[in-house]
Amino acid sequence: MARETTTNTPAGGDAPKKGRIKQIREVYSMTRKEDPKLPLVLAAWGLGALVIFVGLGFLLDSPVFYGIFGIPVAVLAMMIIFGRRAQRAAYSSIKDQAGAAASVLDTLRRGWDVTPGVRFNRQQDMIHRVLGRPGIILVGEGNPNRLKALFTEERRHLTRLFGPDVPLVAEDIIAGDGEGMVPLGQLNKTVMRLKPAAGKSYLRPAQVQTYQNRLKAVGPNMPIPKGPMPRNGKMPRGQIR
Repeated sequence: MARETTTNTPAGGDAPKKGRIKQIREVYSMTRKEDPKLPLVLAAWGLGALVIFVGLGFLLDSPVFYGIFGIPVAVLAMMIIFGRRAQRAAYSSIKDQAGAAASVLDTLRRGWDVTPGVRFNRQQDMIHRVLGRPGIILVGEGNPNRLKALFTEERRHLTRLFGPDVPLVAEDIIAGDGEGMVPLGQLNKTVMRLKPAAGKSYLRPAQVQTYQNRLKAVGPNMPIPKGPMPRNGKMPRGQIR
């Protein structure tokens, strides 16, 4: 009888590392499609950082030491620039698609609850609802004139549900590149910087949970449309936070 052999993968071994490398490659590939100058930009930043440290080393009479120290700094600079351009490419890949704002809002950090497509029409204008410590925030995407009716409908719905003390943030947001709109790249920052309506205070975490449970109990107002995906079929969430 042939002896059966088994191969054990060490805990925390190569599998997670290979997964991370594969993810980085996929993100790099997607970013390069949207940003063809990516390799040149990364090389310029890395080389520039290294040259600065080597030059500093010559001035201080230690070029080898500062050159070696400059290598990790150059790599770090390249990773920071890569992350920023990957974020920009991710937004560009979903721009002008229905549900793009919902895809961006879905990357908000913990403590924010996002419900996409609570209101929408045949023209694919839609309203997304965000719940956080400032209160309930309504984010629209589409034609600003058509969105006015959707904002009004959702505000009335929330007022009927919670009464006059509903913690609605006074300012509605429209995602887009037009005048008075918030670009996708600035959407999450804008949401997180919002303050409660006049006379209201920030919600405590327990209050946020209470409102969240109540909203989930009544369910969505209508079927939720599917959000867009980039052309490669994946949204690199870890890189756009």
